[in-house]
Amino acid sequence: MWIAENWKDYEVIDTASGEKLERWGDYLLVRPDPQVIWTSDKKNRGWRKPNGHYHRSKKGGGEWEFFDLPQQWSIQYRNLTFQLKPFSFKHTGLFPEQAVNWDWFSDKIRKAGRPVKVLNLFAYTGGATLAAAEAGASVTHVDASKGMVGWAKENARSSGLEEAPIRWLVDDCMKFVEREIRRGNHYDGIIMDPPSYGRGPKGEIWKIEDAIYPLVQECAKLLSDDPLFFLINSYTTGLAPAVLTYMLGMTVQKQFGGHVESDEIGLPVSETGLVLPCGASGRWEK
Repeated sequence: MWIAENWKDYEVIDTASGEKLERWGDYLLVRPDPQVIWTSDKKNRGWRKPNGHYHRSKKGGGEWEFFDLPQQWSIQYRNLTFQLKPFSFKHTGLFPEQAVNWDWFSDKIRKAGRPVKVLNLFAYTGGATLAAAEAGASVTHVDASKGMVGWAKENARSSGLEEAPIRWLVDDCMKFVEREIRRGNHYDGIIMDPPSYGRGPKGEIWKIEDAIYPLVQECAKLLSDDPLFFLINSYTTGLAPAVLTYMLGMTVQKQFGGHVESDEIGLPVSETGLVLPCGASGRWEK
């Protein structure tokens, strides 16, 4: 498993009975987690006095209960600063486990010794975009949500990267990729974090089991003659790491050689020494 273990402003303190107790900077949150199927005593006092608690509803969805939590606050990872706020379906605007991937591709960008162009699809609030830009890449950031792209720009300003070479685009990812192929544009690195299900800005339907492989095939056409990396993240239950390996192997590796590896990503749990699984990633590199 690839573990995001270099955080100072974030930690999973404990896990029990379908929930995790987390520290986000100065604030404690309790949120549901489908991987936490074990029961154990909630001995840490943070369980009893969190700043926010997301309660899952048996009917689906859920709602936040707040105890002295600001509407917005920030945390840092290395040189990056992220603005956080609790919003629908338990999220805060950041997936800390992705830091293990940020470190991986940032190292590759820094060591490339040449200008690097990166495409980030389903780019959300810009964690990967900012990590790549901070490492020296020029980045094209694409997400279907205008609100998420605005949030990503706010994170860029907080991180001192408002002048970095980042192109911010609100667009359907597949349609953007098809246009980029026609325009003859190429990238040295591609990052994608597709949802299980989603809608584009004009109501386009995305179902990962139908759409992910055709998208990877098309993205392979966007890689430069000497590409650095290709990263796929997945939080879709049932999409095993081996599937990511096969997809990258049949597309990118078949064309460019190199090496493919996939694994679960996770976060260390302070109280127990366990590692909480948080989805999977597939990595291709030259």
